[in-house]
Amino acid sequence: MATGTNLLGGPPPTHLPAIPAVDAALAAGTDPAEVAAAHPAASLPWALLGERALAAGGAVTTTDAVTAYAFARTGYHRGLDALRRAGWRGHGPVPWAHEPNRGFLRALAVLQRAAERIGETEEAVRCTTFLHDCDPVAARELLPS
Repeated sequence: MATGTNLLGGPPPTHLPAIPAVDAALAAGTDPAEVAAAHPAASLPWALLGERALAAGGAVTTTDAVTAYAFARTGYHRGLDALRRAGWRGHGPVPWAHEPNRGFLRALAVLQRAAERIGETEEAVRCTTFLHDCDPVAARELLPS
């Protein structure tokens, strides 16, 4: 039996392409806001901006949560665009183990946490379910227990 064969007949995992310029800029310490401005289609800098807004000085204000929500929603939608271009049809695995998928998955997790903080319960539940459907490992890594 070949490793990685899908025996259940569902869609194959989706693997987003790497964006070397984004990875290099972030590795060099470039502010994620500058990276997002230079590469607005990349999910990772938007996710990082959302994570930073949620971590702003301890107690997260409503403004911080709304800011995180906006950054995360942008990264999430740009990630959906990239997933569709990569052949994703609205369902199926988006593996955490594939590094280029992590920007989208992190944006989805930030969206969940920010939605929860602003009281948008239905959105938070939807994001939790979607993250688990993409990859349970990502949900364990990214969502609070």
